[in-house]
Amino acid sequence: MAVRIRMKKLGRLHRPFYRICAMDSRTPRDGRVLQELGTYDPMVPDTDARVVLDAAGVDEWMKKGALPTPKVAVLIKKYGLNGTHLEQQKKAQAKLAEARKPRPNMRRAVYVAPSVIPAPVVNVEVAAEEAEPAEE
Repeated sequence: MAVRIRMKKLGRLHRPFYRICAMDSRTPRDGRVLQELGTYDPMVPDTDARVVLDAAGVDEWMKKGALPTPKVAVLIKKYGLNGTHLEQQKKAQAKLAEARKPRPNMRRAVYVAPSVIPAPVVNVEVAAEEAEPAEE
């Protein structure tokens, strides 16, 4: 069985997402996989944060004779076990994780219209006595 390390397309129209998988070369692109080795999301703005690879798994399949497709070979060269962009990838993924962190809820001040605020209750008898001085 000839094993290839290639991308399996997921996602929807105009929003692609790929899983990097070890597959039999005769299976369809989105067919059965032997092992999932990582993900590739081309929609992430930071280039170095797009790829997540199981470097040990990729290395294991390469030792068994699996051949990567050209695009996956580039990703393995950059982000594999001895990749050239590993430090940039760690920084980019930390930045992405920070951006995806949930923020505390900001409570907005509730505006109450003046007509809704009840008027203060005034005792009519006390108010009348204070308003008119007694003439005796």
